Amino acid sequence: MKRKIAILASLLALATIAVAALSARRAGDAPQITAAAVTRGSIVSAVSATGTLDATTSVQVGSQVSGTVEQMLADYNSIVRKGQVLARLDQSLFLSAIEQARANVVKAQADVERLRVTETDAAAKLERARLLAEKQLIPATDLQNAEVTLQLAQAQVRSSEAQVTLARASLEQADVNLSKTVITSPIDGIVVSRSVDVGQTVAASLSAPTLFVIAADLSRMQLSASIDESDLGRIKEGQAVTFTVDAYPSTTFHGDVRQVRLSPVVASNVVTYTAIINAPNPELKLKPGMTATVNVEIVRRDNVLRVPVAAVRFKPTAEVLKAIGAAPVQAARDARGTATLWQYTGETATPVAVKLGASDGAWTELLDAPSPKARNS
Repeated sequence: MKRKIAILASLLALATIAVAALSARRAGDAPQITAAAVTRGSIVSAVSATGTLDATTSVQVGSQVSGTVEQMLADYNSIVRKGQVLARLDQSLFLSAIEQARANVVKAQADVERLRVTETDAAAKLERARLLAEKQLIPATDLQNAEVTLQLAQAQVRSSEAQVTLARASLEQADVNLSKTVITSPIDGIVVSRSVDVGQTVAASLSAPTLFVIAADLSRMQLSASIDESDLGRIKEGQAVTFTVDAYPSTTFHGDVRQVRLSPVVASNVVTYTAIINAPNPELKLKPGMTATVNVEIVRRDNVLRVPVAAVRFKPTAEVLKAIGAAPVQAARDARGTATLWQYTGETATPVAVKLGASDGAWTELLDAPSPKARNS
């Protein structure tokens, strides 16, 4: 193991050796060799994106009735509790509607009483008509007319009773409308937006207008990040996330991927997908609407042997090898996950087969490095 580490510690990162060697050959000077030692450190492969912060739960508080705002009892950044009064609308029109509905109920009840008296009278007349018809003192048509009169009276009573029910329902609706003039908070939270002022008219003809937006808990935010379609396959739930915001450029915030939404977003022929990221905010530094620069950790390796990616990509030609004093080697195709690095001894370079691990674009992890290959004669 010590031998492998010693070999690794002298591996080359020959990113510019080809250019340096060839230029040196034209100038007739010795080649300029750039080398880098194997180091230990972290390798983090990440996907970068941008996103917007928002509260995990936001509730829009509106008005179901129209009217003029009479009182405002909450403002921006107000901490509110469930059921707390936020605003009141002018109630004068609604109180008048209640009085009118009550009057309609009384009138409908009076109509029922009047028609019940008519029904009782028609029933008595029908009874007398039956007695007279049995003695053949009146024609049969008079008996039929008495029966029809009673049936009509009974129908009118039922209709008037329905009117009483309708009038009571209108009264209940007027009471409900009056209660809706008091705007209350549906949840515990903080007011992040207010859209009206005292004296402003609220119109709820087609849809409920939004008066307030209440965030349930700003200590737990969520981040909606736009992930390019080429990176979508690498994003998984639970992956660690780091991000920064312009308000605190020197502070790195942490979170994790909660959800990857499959609904595509197409803008200027660019397809992205939204990743929802949990963003703890115990110090309340993060605010809704902030833009964040996001890094989603795909692979992380800590305290591993690593070399610059340029060393892995270096493929010297025969001329380059001759320029740096290395013997030509037989060309071979590296197996997947393996590569050939070059060990520099101060005078010449020797190929070393290594097994590669994770890479972050700047560094590549070394998993294994056998003894240097023998030089071909």
